[in-house]
Amino acid sequence: MCLGIPGRIVELTDAANCLAKVDVSGVQRTISVRLLADDLPDPDEWVLVHVGFAMAKIDEKEALLTLAAVQQLGAAYTDELAAFRETAGSA
Repeated sequence: MCLGIPGRIVELTDAANCLAKVDVSGVQRTISVRLLADDLPDPDEWVLVHVGFAMAKIDEKEALLTLAAVQQLGAAYTDELAAFRETAGSA
């Protein structure tokens, strides 16, 4: 199962190439924000992350509610977070 997980933008690391560092439950990695190129997220904004891409901007309330819901999925959530952690060194 693949999940879209909320992440908080830490910084735009390369705006020209639409790359940003995101924090997902304490794990930071670089993701593509190219799908949001018309309205790039700013630091401290929340996005929905799926397979290394920010799919949409979401507000903090929605992000926290979504995180709480996916954490209740148990293994599906921890497996997704483990995969995210394993790919933290790649962009």
